[in-house]
Amino acid sequence: MTDIKDWYEEAYKNKGIKAQRRYPNEELLRFLGVNFFDESVKDRSDIKVLEVGCGSCANLWMIARENFDTYGLDLSEEALLLGKKMLDHWQVEANLKQGNFLELPYEDNSFDVVVDVFSMNCVNHDNFLKAIKEVFRVLKKGGVFFSYTPSQNSDAFINYKPAKKIDGFTLNGIHRESSPFVGNHFPFHFWETVSYRNALINAGFSVKYLETVRRSYHQEEDNFEHIVVYAWK
Repeated sequence: MTDIKDWYEEAYKNKGIKAQRRYPNEELLRFLGVNFFDESVKDRSDIKVLEVGCGSCANLWMIARENFDTYGLDLSEEALLLGKKMLDHWQVEANLKQGNFLELPYEDNSFDVVVDVFSMNCVNHDNFLKAIKEVFRVLKKGGVFFSYTPSQNSDAFINYKPAKKIDGFTLNGIHRESSPFVGNHFPFHFWETVSYRNALINAGFSVKYLETVRRSYHQEEDNFEHIVVYAWK
């Protein structure tokens, strides 16, 4: 993952906080609201949440502010420096660590929740399957994985050229100039919904929620779809 790390180090160094959104992903907010914001959850400080690929902490500050026991992992040192500034801005704390989601630097059965928002897609198919197993390993029994990841129904995958396919799920980046996320010149993985559900089940998860979210770009000329999953160990 050296090439991916270098790409993100440069992006965060050159663009600073603008390299990532400043505010949390909407589907992540929905997930937390549905599962952790009712009277049955008395103290969220007892709930350990890890975000893999946390970047500059656009999601993580909100998780920390809602009083979860908050952890973030990212390949990029530059991202984590910005993330610390983001956390300081919101006057919250999280445990940040530089590392690789293919080899999560945490003990087995450590977390109640693992979050991936558009990060684990930066690898080829075999490595995505490896990442799923790592998420399963670090989750406690009864823990839940939230995933927000690209779908093969996206025009970026359907009309992928001049990019090339690394495997049946992965492009060597987004190269078409009119495509959303053009310039992401690293492995870019897209799931098909049935295959993703089956991969999670094969890893040991129970998939209780799987839906898609679709939005248009460039005056509705290009569409990009994400798969949203809640999967329990």
